[in-house]
Amino acid sequence: MPQEIKAFKAVAVKMIAAGAEHTAAVTQNGELYGWGWGRYGNLGLGDRNDRLVPERVSLTHEEKMVMVACGWRHTISVSSSGGLYTYGWSKYGQLGHGDFEDHLTPHKLEALQDSFISQISGGWRHSMALTSSGKLYGWGWNKFGQVGVGNNVDHCSPVQVQFPNEQKVVQVSCGWRHTLAVTEQQNVFSWGRGTNGQLGQGESTDRNVPKIIEALRDDGTGYQQLESSVVDPTSGKTWVSPSERYAVVPDETGQVVVSVKGNTSDVDVPENDVKRIRVDS
Repeated sequence: MPQEIKAFKAVAVKMIAAGAEHTAAVTQNGELYGWGWGRYGNLGLGDRNDRLVPERVSLTHEEKMVMVACGWRHTISVSSSGGLYTYGWSKYGQLGHGDFEDHLTPHKLEALQDSFISQISGGWRHSMALTSSGKLYGWGWNKFGQVGVGNNVDHCSPVQVQFPNEQKVVQVSCGWRHTLAVTEQQNVFSWGRGTNGQLGQGESTDRNVPKIIEALRDDGTGYQQLESSVVDPTSGKTWVSPSERYAVVPDETGQVVVSVKGNTSDVDVPENDVKRIRVDS
């Protein structure tokens, strides 16, 4: 059953994130914490040791953090000034520093220093960052096209993801090996690994560039209104949530309403045939 983390008993926690075997948290006053498995420096504490309780991460220039996200073995955080910091495992370039070296403490991502980062998401071995101007950047492991830049080559520095008609992005979320985004026009795009139908394209095909999910587009018969605002770190409100091999997008009420209890088969989204889903216990 859930247990209270005593280290946070008198601390106001603003945001939490979980990796494969490590955890990170940001407090209301901008402090960053890490605990769990630390072999790759993914706790940001300057070593490769595990931590059984939360420990505060030392930040340069006393930066205050407002967001945190975890990949499998790496961590991403954003400061109040919109700066992006990454640390941990970087065998596939998922830290974005132009190399494949692990970093044991948070390092500012210089490639995006002129952008104000409004949202972040970490996949298994890839990372995504969204700017306040609606531009989306991806980097890291790209075997299945999950970075979304038109090739299947790993990228150790951020590359901008292009969308039709230069649509601005308002929300992004990484699965294990695939990525989803919502644009200002409330269109949902997906790319990356698609062998189990997790891209919602009505087929089991990988894609290395964003493709609109036809069943959810605003001029299709299967259209459902989507929340277009950026995720609020305070409330933790999230509207597109992909996992390793599936993705869930809520309707205008935020509900998923068709039971799939007992159904163990893969499910794609046929064109113009949106399924609402309720997961029963």
